[in-house]
Amino acid sequence: MMIREINITDYPRLIEIWESAVLNTHDFLKKEDFLYYKKQLPVYFQHVTLLGFEKEGRLVGFIGVAEENVEMLFVDNTCRGTGIGKKLITYAIAHLQVTKVDVNEQNVQAVDFYKYVGFNILRRSELDGAGKEYPVLHMEL
Repeated sequence: MMIREINITDYPRLIEIWESAVLNTHDFLKKEDFLYYKKQLPVYFQHVTLLGFEKEGRLVGFIGVAEENVEMLFVDNTCRGTGIGKKLITYAIAHLQVTKVDVNEQNVQAVDFYKYVGFNILRRSELDGAGKEYPVLHMEL
């Protein structure tokens, strides 16, 4: 098990991880929005520092950070609840000076996870970063 930098050749696997995670945690997401975000992922990846979590030689989770903000954190559904997300966020806090995260309010598991690792809700936005009607909670350590 290790955390490593992501290469462009890892993008297809990251998209698989994202899809596995989102299909099992974002039941509020409309199908057309799911497809929209999936198509945007390679663009989003270019704007963040990406780190992946490898288990037995296979990527099973990843985190994307820009400045002090967690922009994305996803764990393959088959590995959810095994501590991978916590290892990634702990690493990002320690090594990438992460202090903030924006979370879909409707993704209760993620909100609870970030509270568990020490984040507090500062404010709420009605729309997400793409201007879609998914309320976002802005959280900070």
